Amino acid sequence: MVQFSRICLRKYGNFMDNLRLYVRGGSGGMGLPRLGGQGGNGGDVWVVATKTMTLKRIKDKYPQKRFVGGAGANSSVRALKGERGKDNEILAPVGIAVTTDDGKILGDLNTEGDRLMVAKGGPGGSMYSAFEPSKGQAKHIRLDLKLIADLGLVGFPNAGKSSLLTAMSNATPQIASYAFTTLKPQIGKLMYKDYKQISVADLPGLIEGAHINKGMGHKFLKHVERTKQLLFVVDVCGFQLASKTPFRSAFDAVQLLTKELELYKEELVSKPALLVVNKMDLPDAEDKLAELKEQLQNPEEFSDLLPNDMIPKNYITFRHVVPVSAASGFGIERLKSCIRESLDEDEEMATKAIHQERLKALRYH
Repeated sequence: MVQFSRICLRKYGNFMDNLRLYVRGGSGGMGLPRLGGQGGNGGDVWVVATKTMTLKRIKDKYPQKRFVGGAGANSSVRALKGERGKDNEILAPVGIAVTTDDGKILGDLNTEGDRLMVAKGGPGGSMYSAFEPSKGQAKHIRLDLKLIADLGLVGFPNAGKSSLLTAMSNATPQIASYAFTTLKPQIGKLMYKDYKQISVADLPGLIEGAHINKGMGHKFLKHVERTKQLLFVVDVCGFQLASKTPFRSAFDAVQLLTKELELYKEELVSKPALLVVNKMDLPDAEDKLAELKEQLQNPEEFSDLLPNDMIPKNYITFRHVVPVSAASGFGIERLKSCIRESLDEDEEMATKAIHQERLKALRYH
């Protein structure tokens, strides 16, 4: 039995995925010309990864968002070499990229304890600088959360993503028969009997043209980028976003979603993906599912139904195609098992790769 815990669910208003900070290394201490004394160097500013921290906690704890290294001590008769300034450590969540304001990547913090210097302290005054100290480096940096969930739900509006989460849990996300019922991402956790937890991001519905920032555009696609695997959700009977837009079949929806991901960032379509075919309680759903499966086996043969500019370069091969009905609960347990199986498979492969790398390293020593 799998339980979907919504105690951990957070609306986007409380969930932060990026934060801008001002950092400055400490100033160096004054040198002592008459005795040739050297001032202490200023302290550095570091970002340190820790599992217990979130970006929101950083913002709440340090509302000024300023981090400055300690100043180096001046040289004196008692201590010709001034004491070094104290380093300032910014505790940050695991899984962030640190960049400058202009997008230059300073580094990634992927595991607990990873450290990255973001502002170096200024050197103390010495005979090489006429005993005058220097100021520390100063800049604005951005902490960008790379991974927000194990799994991201990808679908056009009204594919039934929110209903699917309701079927998997006792949650009551906003559900209605109009587009964009999910306006902000929500993070929840699947809880398994062996205490394994899998986080799922319910993301705003994608629309055609999102890659050029239509609708929620880049904000949505940025969140997709930050999940390990993708869970496509389509309506077995297809959908029509508005009266002026063309009707799209389930097969069209899969290819259009793929194309939008590809146009934003081609690597996204290489992520492991599962396909949920929702609303299997509707009339003729079985026939439509059979048709969709045939189309997915030979996508090239059926893509001529789409405009040329919306045919993806590469077609996604789904690990699992799972028919469900969020309304009746049909297929939900199988879906949960497939999600676990897919993530476990990747974890196992990653562990094997690490072991092989270590063995290779040992051979060269």
